[in-house]
Amino acid sequence: MSETSARLLNLLSLLQTPREWPGSELAGRLGVTSRTIRRDIERLRELGYPVHATMGAEGGYRLAAGTAMPPLLLDDEEAVAIAVGLRSAAGHTIEGIEEASVRALAKLEQVLPARLRRRVGTLGTATVPMPAGGGPTVDPEHLTVLAAAITNHERLRFRYRAGAGRHSRRLVEPHRLVASGRRWYLVAYDNDREDWRIFRVDRLSEPFPTGVRTPPRELPAADAGAYVRERMQGMSASHRAVATVWAPAAEVTARLGGPAAGEVVAVGEASCRWHSTADSLEWLALRLALLGYEFTVHEPPELAAYLRAMGGRVSRAAGTAEAAEVGGEEGGQAEGTR
Repeated sequence: MSETSARLLNLLSLLQTPREWPGSELAGRLGVTSRTIRRDIERLRELGYPVHATMGAEGGYRLAAGTAMPPLLLDDEEAVAIAVGLRSAAGHTIEGIEEASVRALAKLEQVLPARLRRRVGTLGTATVPMPAGGGPTVDPEHLTVLAAAITNHERLRFRYRAGAGRHSRRLVEPHRLVASGRRWYLVAYDNDREDWRIFRVDRLSEPFPTGVRTPPRELPAADAGAYVRERMQGMSASHRAVATVWAPAAEVTARLGGPAAGEVVAVGEASCRWHSTADSLEWLALRLALLGYEFTVHEPPELAAYLRAMGGRVSRAAGTAEAAEVGGEEGGQAEGTR
């Protein structure tokens, strides 16, 4: 492959990232002059790739949608990540994604090099997805529109249905999508209310990019996941719990399954501190019990008392079952000696 052809492929790979690329940045990435970049852009256009250019301080080049999709240029890690993601897509709450993911995976695996097919196959045989249960589903097209608006810092309009059933129209500056448990949330700045808001994506409809771009706003939290966790805990929480869990923080975080389940802070290599809030002691007790690790409750005392009562009920139930089993065995033995 000639140097020019290789550079054109590298340029096309960069342009496939959904953002504006200033000519100077492209030149720096590829180690050529801005004049060479302009010539290469013209060559891509001659080959049928719709590369658009915008003027101004924030302008640059971007690859627009055309009549045909250009070849995707993926490195090894990107190809494996996409293949694994498609394999597990059926277990997520994205409506209608199962059949489409199978078709896309078949096309991708057909062109994967043998070394990557083995990696994907190994991951596939070693993992089993848990069947999806009931719950709200999300339109994949909505996720695509939201993700593009976030990447392009573009204002977005949509209809929204609140929990009480009230409908409204919203104009927002989308910041991030957050997946928590079996739900997707959009973190965005609401222009009409002049404040940050969290929207459940399954309650959102008719998302429409306005074409108006805005500078990124600073979120009033460390990151979008932390913001969703804090807001959700503060909405209806009446009980705040603190407990030490005798397991590594990474394992406990994975078991909890999302920011809505609380904050985990490492105390040592084999222990961590769990902070959470909820509107019921039952939820907090169940969450701790299902972790499968030893734990110590520090607060509130009502949670410790609830766990003691729950433990007593479980112990009595287990004792009753054991007694019934033993009694059945003894009865069977007596029956056989007659």
